[in-house]
Amino acid sequence: MQRRVSIQEADFDVGKECRGLAKSSRCGAVTQFVGVMRDYNEGDDIVAMELEHYPGMTERSIESIIDRAAQRWSLLSVTVIHRVGALLPGAQIVFVGVGAMHRQAAFAACEFIMDFLKSEAPFWKKERRADGAERWVDARASDTQALDRWSSDD
Repeated sequence: MQRRVSIQEADFDVGKECRGLAKSSRCGAVTQFVGVMRDYNEGDDIVAMELEHYPGMTERSIESIIDRAAQRWSLLSVTVIHRVGALLPGAQIVFVGVGAMHRQAAFAACEFIMDFLKSEAPFWKKERRADGAERWVDARASDTQALDRWSSDD
């Protein structure tokens, strides 16, 4: 299985990433998820966000998530890109792409990887509100609850 994990400050080209996932002649489906920064959260206008991570540990965590997805579904390729550093509303934050022979595996694995990425990968987000105040973003209960649907097969 072809895989790529990148933690980076630079933006990414979604089209280029998708084409890279479909290089195998056996590939019949490519799914993707692109997370984009909102300008609103928890009732506040957000003007910027700073994303931090734990180098080395973050990549290993994402590799482990990809390994678990590959144990469940027959995958040909997986790419996970997560940006760090200063971001503004509208900026792409995360790309999860999966190539597989069939769409069911591609869709399921893409969702699985994104659900676990949100809950397990060591990233920290600090938002800056329109009034200049800053706050760290806490983990959401809904992200943890999203993992429940995968537990029956773990």
